Amino acid sequence: MSVIMTGAAGQFITPLSLEVASRNKVYTSLFDAPMAHIDLPAKADVMVIAPATANIIAKFANGIADDLLSTCLLSYQGSVVIAPSMNWKMYENKVLQENLGKIRARGVLQVGPEKGPLACGEEGPGRLSETADIVEAVRMAVTKKDLSGKKILVTAGPTREYIDPVRFISNRSSGKMGYALAMAARDRGAEVTLVSGPSSLKTPLGVRFVSVETSEEMLDAVTSETGDDTTLLIMAAAVADFKPGERASAKLEKSENVSVTLHKADDIISHITGRSNRPFVIGFAAETGNNVDRAEKKMQKKNMDMIVFNDVSEPGAGFEVDTNRVVIIDRKGRTATELLSKDSVADMVLDRFLENSP
Repeated sequence: MSVIMTGAAGQFITPLSLEVASRNKVYTSLFDAPMAHIDLPAKADVMVIAPATANIIAKFANGIADDLLSTCLLSYQGSVVIAPSMNWKMYENKVLQENLGKIRARGVLQVGPEKGPLACGEEGPGRLSETADIVEAVRMAVTKKDLSGKKILVTAGPTREYIDPVRFISNRSSGKMGYALAMAARDRGAEVTLVSGPSSLKTPLGVRFVSVETSEEMLDAVTSETGDDTTLLIMAAAVADFKPGERASAKLEKSENVSVTLHKADDIISHITGRSNRPFVIGFAAETGNNVDRAEKKMQKKNMDMIVFNDVSEPGAGFEVDTNRVVIIDRKGRTATELLSKDSVADMVLDRFLENSP
């Protein structure tokens, strides 16, 4: 990593601090090295401006090159990520917004700013994005776009099936696997819609997000969002298999015993695979025990193209963790993985889709 500091940046932090952090020389002037404005961009995989001030945004939008950073920006031909940070009045200024529009139209990826307390004591849009969000944007910028032109719908999280207005039946799904799939597909260039049940996870950058709660709401969302141009549906959500036969309109009075009759919930995948013009469909089978054969039968019965099996009773491969161990099953056979991050599993699933897609 190579660091370029402007004169203003030097008022906040010393070059030595960033040299220690980056373990590389920090460049502060056009004259630090005679050809730095050519050599540095030539070696870069991505250029990140964080924080991006109104000044550097205006320079880049209008082709001004009067210091090392702005000169490097003009000579760089790869992906650029900017993270604006400034007073909210500056950010909402029409000139600044026009400049942002110009550079976004050239392919620059903008992350943030966030709303909240600012250095001046006021509140509004202008806070620098969290480091994790900037890293996520960088990952989007550098990932190979082998899913470009694909329209992908991903479901994630649990559903809630209400007994009365305050009580419901649900499950332990955190949504992590589905969110990882949505972000991986987005990084690889797909147009992604994420339909999610209740989850504490942050909405991913750069995806269309649809929030649902019950299995009926998820069915409606998936049905309406799956169009003729949808390439792939990934049903990673842990949709309820059963729901209460009746939902009380008021909170049930506490008593010694309460009986709840459960009815089978609608099967969302069958609604999609039954269409004449249907997308490629990938389902998930969360089982307790090594029931891989049952997962394969489920794939065949519901006419899915692929299913991902995992044993949620296995350590590190269940709910609410960042890792998973799966068996990917399709018409050609089975592929078992080691215990991997859910991000890695997501990429393996998408790789297998590309191998099977027309």
